[in-house]
Amino acid sequence: MQVVIAGGHGQIALRLERLLTLRGDEAVGLIRNPDHAADLASAGATAVVLDLENCGVDELARELHDADAVVFAAGAGPGSGAARKDTVDRAAAALLADAAEAAGVRRYLLVSSMGATTEPPSDPDDVFAVYQKAKGDSEADLRRRDLDWTILRPGALTNDPGTGTVTLADSTGRGKVTRDDVAAVLLALLDEPRTARSTLELIGGDIPVAEAVAAVAGG
Repeated sequence: MQVVIAGGHGQIALRLERLLTLRGDEAVGLIRNPDHAADLASAGATAVVLDLENCGVDELARELHDADAVVFAAGAGPGSGAARKDTVDRAAAALLADAAEAAGVRRYLLVSSMGATTEPPSDPDDVFAVYQKAKGDSEADLRRRDLDWTILRPGALTNDPGTGTVTLADSTGRGKVTRDDVAAVLLALLDEPRTARSTLELIGGDIPVAEAVAAVAGG
């Protein structure tokens, strides 16, 4: 399986790339900064330098030609302003969906955020509120599409070692989750087509990842 990951140098993306490579799949990471290519190579992934804020659908679709699935794990980052929350967290996610449709790639995983909303922020200068709106809009855009999408909403992310156990459900309540465990859940979701058209929340818990994904898939 070839999986193309937007935001290929992100912390979750690098973990997912490593997991894919370890089991013999092909991970392709889309990055903006060519200096990051070596980090992807260390994870076993192929780097493609492409700026999602400044490329077109056809250009991106060409990079998806051999893909079996795409994962949107990009983000403007904590130091960015409100404008880039929209151009990356919303617009780039929609661009990847447009390109997936053009390339005939049906499986799309979106890494969203707990608390994503389509309600306009009361303060347009509240960067976190703008981020939550951008994530909510990207979810709404994806739900309108004829793709086999799954939306994953992790709780507060930590860099603690993964536990291999989680809580995964339509609604979990607030909580923390390790980036290791998010990557492991994404890998399991890629393998479970019955999770298509689901929006799932994820926090730490005591259910092994494979069991948690099977449960939400109805298995």
